[in-house]
Amino acid sequence: MRDYLFQRCELEKARSVLDVGCGTGVLLKELEGHTTRRLYGLDIERGHLIQASAHVPGADLIHGDAHCLPYPSNTFDASLCHFVLLWVHDPLMMISEMVRVTRPRGAVLALAEPDYGGRIDYPPELAQLSTWQQAALRAQGADPELGRRLKAIFTSAGLESLECGIIGARWVDPVAREEWESEWAVIENDIRFIQEACVEYQNLEYLKRIDQAAWTSHQRILFVPTFFAWGRVPSGGL
Repeated sequence: MRDYLFQRCELEKARSVLDVGCGTGVLLKELEGHTTRRLYGLDIERGHLIQASAHVPGADLIHGDAHCLPYPSNTFDASLCHFVLLWVHDPLMMISEMVRVTRPRGAVLALAEPDYGGRIDYPPELAQLSTWQQAALRAQGADPELGRRLKAIFTSAGLESLECGIIGARWVDPVAREEWESEWAVIENDIRFIQEACVEYQNLEYLKRIDQAAWTSHQRILFVPTFFAWGRVPSGGL
């Protein structure tokens, strides 16, 4: 999907690209293969930037807040984010800032924003995981239903040639052990934020056994709708 979006917005022609909420630089590293131009990254966590500087030593990295980007207007040919908007206080303000620092006719992209409110679990006993995970994300200050708002946010920010959709899913059996363990590490990390209030650890272990058995018997379905969107800054700016 990222390859498709990069082609659609002609990222290979970009002279400068900004990754907002760049984290440890994983996406910046991938972007090196799509453009030979200058790469920039911003994150609010200094520890992430230290790791990013090791992963992508050629990128220009800066510590800052996505709600108030420390760049002049019309600086970049493209700006993008990935799994960031659900964590910020004001997603529209962040996208509006990305529009501001992107040149007219430049591209603004949100590559992946999940919607845990639309999560599908089968067998049905595992639907409880969705309820717990949404509560845990809210307890951390995140919006677990951000994905469904993504198109409206991009529209409100004034972007043109807007394209929005949901990343597809497929299920291949058997699931790799490391993939299964990684998914459960995320669930357990999220749920610890509400564990004392409403989660009995024994119930979580019970659901974990059901989950493992369902994967083994080729019955397991897990789908979290994950939205993408991109658009162009109007030629006259905003």
